[in-house]
Amino acid sequence: MQYIIMLLIIIGLALADFLTGWIKAYIADDVRSAKMRKGGLNKLAEIVVMGVAIGSEIGFTELGKYYGQEQLAALAGSVTAFSVFGYIFIMEVISILENYGAINPQAKWISKVIKKFGIFEKEDK
Repeated sequence: MQYIIMLLIIIGLALADFLTGWIKAYIADDVRSAKMRKGGLNKLAEIVVMGVAIGSEIGFTELGKYYGQEQLAALAGSVTAFSVFGYIFIMEVISILENYGAINPQAKWISKVIKKFGIFEKEDK
């Protein structure tokens, strides 16, 4: 069940990022199919990577049963899955906040927080 929850969180964040990016582009009158296609494929790739990490965790755990190293294998798999999950989670939340900051001019605090932590928005050209 934990794997389904992790995957659903990543899917939800990817969708939220895609939608806030689309809203940002629509408001800026900068909707381009190539950019949306690239963004959508990027989100799909994140979901695939998360699926691979989850599959690795399951595989490590099952493989450990054959070698008498169940706990070590489960630990290696968990570290893999949670590391990937944490990275994608943080990356998506930052992107959603950047999009929201561009959508809502009253949310100037977002750009200040992002700059404070040394995270800068990269423009696709």
